[in-house]
Amino acid sequence: MTVSDTQVTWLTQEAYDRLKAELDELIAYRPVMAAEINARREEGDLRENGGYHAAREEQGKQEARIRQLHELLQAAKVGEAPTTKGVAAPGTVLTIRYDGDDETETFLLATREEGAHGEMEVYSPLSPLGKALNGAKDGETVSYELPNGKQQKVTLISAVPYQA
Repeated sequence: MTVSDTQVTWLTQEAYDRLKAELDELIAYRPVMAAEINARREEGDLRENGGYHAAREEQGKQEARIRQLHELLQAAKVGEAPTTKGVAAPGTVLTIRYDGDDETETFLLATREEGAHGEMEVYSPLSPLGKALNGAKDGETVSYELPNGKQQKVTLISAVPYQA
């Protein structure tokens, strides 16, 4: 699934700027990578040229990251955190309680690209938990499938807009 197959992605201005800088840096590095590949190609037989193959593989990874960042930034909704309290949505801080557990867990529902938020975990809206909670209201219990096939129930205690 590509980013363009999903809904709009919420990003803080800081995360958008950081990802845009990464994209610009990768694009600016393209001529350097092309020169590296050409230099490795000149070393001889391509079938036994590990440096050439490593450079081509690195170029492939960089091009994939460029495509990923380009799609993500095109679909980004910058700095527009939800303003509605009580409903889980990307850009909200959720506090949940798993069925059978007395402890609560708090995390930001946002793309993993949103990055570091200090000690706060970031869960993707595309994860099984994120999909189950998206649109849930405070006090609502939802369930999602665990990797082992069992169902896990979770109660949304609160959903509040993210504050930077």
